Amino acid sequence: MRPPPAPLSGRASPPPHLLLLSNSSLAPSLPTVAAACRMPPAAAAAARSVSVSTAVDAPTAAAAEPARGDAAPAPAAPPRRRLILLRHGESAAGERLTRDHDRPLSKAGRAAAISVSNKLQQMGWIPELVLCSDATRTKETLKILQDHVKGLSEAIVHFIPSFYSIAAMDGQTAEHLQKAICQYSSDEILTVMCMGHNKGWEEAASMFSGDSVVLKTCNAALLEAEGKSWVEAFSLAGLGGWKLHGIVKP
Repeated sequence: MRPPPAPLSGRASPPPHLLLLSNSSLAPSLPTVAAACRMPPAAAAAARSVSVSTAVDAPTAAAAEPARGDAAPAPAAPPRRRLILLRHGESAAGERLTRDHDRPLSKAGRAAAISVSNKLQQMGWIPELVLCSDATRTKETLKILQDHVKGLSEAIVHFIPSFYSIAAMDGQTAEHLQKAICQYSSDEILTVMCMGHNKGWEEAASMFSGDSVVLKTCNAALLEAEGKSWVEAFSLAGLGGWKLHGIVKP
């Protein structure tokens, strides 16, 4: 026999499987649900591998961009090179049979050389290389400087015979001095003194500095230029580019 039909009045009863789920005592707990959602071990390991490699390969914004304010240091300025152009002290009146080349210093010339020695010492302009005319009055001037300027006796000295003759030629001395300095100096030498005669010495000082320089006896023109070497200093400064630091007088 068929079961009697359900009554039409009232709410219908839910199906049995819905009754099971609605029973809170039988619903799965949160840990059970989380465990059911976990990936298999092999898949989880693969996912971790992809995650790690991505973190290593992708540069961070801080690593990709250079830190602001860390500017590259400015290159060091080339050293300053100092050139002393010193005219010899006053010479004694020559006798009839004495060559001009062989005339010695006068008493006043010796006193002036001592005075200039003291001033160069005080200013700290001590040459490491001396290029000197081989004329007697020029060599005597150098000897006085060596006796009175501390450290000058340790300087390298070369006597250049052509310094005597070149000074009498128009427009030749500056180039001649440049060649001699570059020939005898080294990059480590920062101060050079050239000792000679007029008119060439004041002409060379004027050409190097671009100023009108007058050098009386025992006057020294102090010139400065920058360069990693003497060749570079002359090349960069050219004629007229040397700074005239001053004129030392007795």
